[in-house]
This record gives sequence, structure tokens and C-alpha cells, in this order.
Amino acid sequence: MDIGGSKVATGLVGLDGRLVAKREAPTPSGDDPERLFELVVSLCRDAVSDASGAPVDVCGIGCGGPMPVFGEQVSPLNIPAWRGFPLRSRLEERLEMRCFLDNDAKALALGEGWVGAAQGVSAFLAMVVSTGVGGGVVVDGRLLDGPEGNAGHIGHVVVEPGGRRCTCGSFGCLEAEASGASIARMTGRPAADAPTAVRHRTGVLVGRAVASAANLLELELVVVSGSVALGFGSVFFRGAQYEIDRYATIGRASGARIVPGGLGDAGPLIGAGAVGWRGLGSWDLGYRTGWRRLPRQ
Repeated sequence: MDIGGSKVATGLVGLDGRLVAKREAPTPSGDDPERLFELVVSLCRDAVSDASGAPVDVCGIGCGGPMPVFGEQVSPLNIPAWRGFPLRSRLEERLEMRCFLDNDAKALALGEGWVGAAQGVSAFLAMVVSTGVGGGVVVDGRLLDGPEGNAGHIGHVVVEPGGRRCTCGSFGCLEAEASGASIARMTGRPAADAPTAVRHRTGVLVGRAVASAANLLELELVVVSGSVALGFGSVFFRGAQYEIDRYATIGRASGARIVPGGLGDAGPLIGAGAVGWRGLGSWDLGYRTGWRRLPRQ
């Protein structure tokens, strides 16, 4: 399941990482947390019915952050109705199934490392550059979680000291300078209509943040998805790669590449599926040899 500010989607993901069925519905507006929760339950039950009797082992969920309690509650910034909402426990109770929850950008990192553009790479960053900017980091074949599960906030690396005020309270963060929302505020029109100079600058700023992360963590690859990055296309990626080549110069970071995500529109759901498999078993196992079906509990 992928839960976002504009839509909620569910899908069936096989042990081979293939998305075999998908359903979605608009995210309800308003401040009633139960209305959204009932939609989530309904879509999950529809997904189980799509399995036509085949066993469904786990429900994996990717949702916007931050998450105040690791893997238990959600407080997505773009869904005001959910603040500290105990999604995991309540969904397990209703579905009578194990459920595991993680940040949507971290989920994407799992999916890209499993069957996407980062398959076989042991140190990489997966990014979403869309309305906001999020990320997930894999080092030594393991997804970094952090003390509360929110590691990977590449969107809050400072790329313009003294720059625009960010929603996090800082200034000059990547999200404040290069997200779709910030571009719309800067230009007075949707990010999709941004001129070439803005598209290039966006890539340069993303490359600047990535270069710092690559030097810090010895990253060899950056996989980028999201409407802004993919919509800006080659102008964005050329600007980003130029900046990475210029500033990522230490050890394995030298030669780091930035590429579009390999899973397309299926990425968020495949990533959510990987969250579920990871919860039941081991990321190392999935990363190296493929997921296995564990005994039902």
C-alpha cells in the first residue's frame, strides 16, 4: 500500500518483485482520520480478493513522513487528518494480517535495490523529487533506518546557505530550493511549466546534495524518481551529474552516477511490498538471494 496526499493505492506484489494487480482511490480531504482509515481498510481487502485465494503473507505500507514512532504511527505532512495515527496496529487488527510500515522514500529504496535500477548495488541513494524531496539510503546492502526510522532526509541537506525558508524551519534546504512546491512558489506557475534555467538549477542543486552524501557514505549510485526529476528530464540529469562529478571526489564516491528510477509508476507499490518482506524476514536475504516465503503466523 502507498498512502499519499493525493491518492491511496494498493497492489499485489509477488515474491519475484512483480506488481500483479493494482487499485487506487483519491485521498479523502478534510480532518476526519477515520474516513481515510476506512478507505485504507477497504482497498486492502480488495487487494486480498484480487489474489483469488492465493496466500497473502503480509501488508507492507509506504507513507509520507515523518513517523514519530518507528514503524508504528504516521504523521504525514500532506495528510493533516493523521497526526500520530496508530496505523500499523489498527490495520493489523482489521486485516488479521502482519503489517509493516515505513517512509515512502525508504520503501522506494528497497524496491529499487530489489528489482529496480539499483539491483546488485550495495551502496546507493534513492530519491523522490516531486512536490517534496525525500530519500532512502542503502549502505553495505542494508537500508539505513536511524533511531526512529527517519534516516535519509536528503531533502533537508543545505544547498544554498541563507536561502529560502524551509518548512522544517531551516534555510536553503534542498526541499526549499528544488521541490515542486518551492519551484511553483518561485516561478508563479506549476513546476511542470518551469523554464529551462530552472530545470537546470534544480538538477545542479540535487547534484550538490548528492555529492555531499556520496562523499560521506561512499555511495556509488543515485536513483531518482518523482514528477519533477523525471518531468525535467535530461536537463535535470545533466546538471546533477555535472555537479556530482565536480564535488564527489573521495574514494568510491568518485564516479558516482545519477540515473532515473527503474520501476516507473509501479515503484511505490513494489517498494511497499519490499517493506512487508523486510518486516517478515531479512533485507540481506532479499538483497542477495531473493525473498522467501516464511511460515504463516
